Amino acid sequence: LNRQIHATFATIGQSKTKVMKKRIESYRNDCEVITQDLFYNATKNEEVFKEPVDFVVDAIDTVKAKLALIENCQHLGVRVISSMGTGNKLDPSRFEITDIYKTSVCPLARVMRRELKNRGIKKCPVLYSTESPQEVDGSTPGSVSFVPSVAGLMIAGYVIKELVKEEE
Repeated sequence: LNRQIHATFATIGQSKTKVMKKRIESYRNDCEVITQDLFYNATKNEEVFKEPVDFVVDAIDTVKAKLALIENCQHLGVRVISSMGTGNKLDPSRFEITDIYKTSVCPLARVMRRELKNRGIKKCPVLYSTESPQEVDGSTPGSVSFVPSVAGLMIAGYVIKELVKEEE
């Protein structure tokens, strides 16, 4: 509820993709929104990529699925940007978009760098934070409402700029 504009008490228990589709259509009735209700993993590639894809935004929480998605995008020649962790971060001004191999500090980026290198993937744009994660008593990383939204806006801006460059 605290980090997604379409999430309200009225939408609890509903499909996130269907609720977001309805939200988009409420202000852009000329926009075609195609949704897929699934939990992504490597076995879903055929289902996810059955239609042409211009760009993929990876905001997946699990390393295994992130790696599978990036690998498949590389195999298909589909551009991808991957979001590293926003959990336990408080300063959205510390986000950067760069190549995975230029990241530092971020524990998730460290794992992704190693695993992508092992898979022969030489580059991948990512959004990551130069801020060290806040120490929390061993609990699951949490997000303050404004941090993931800034990350999402930065990624959206990156994708739009890349798509506009393509059309020039």
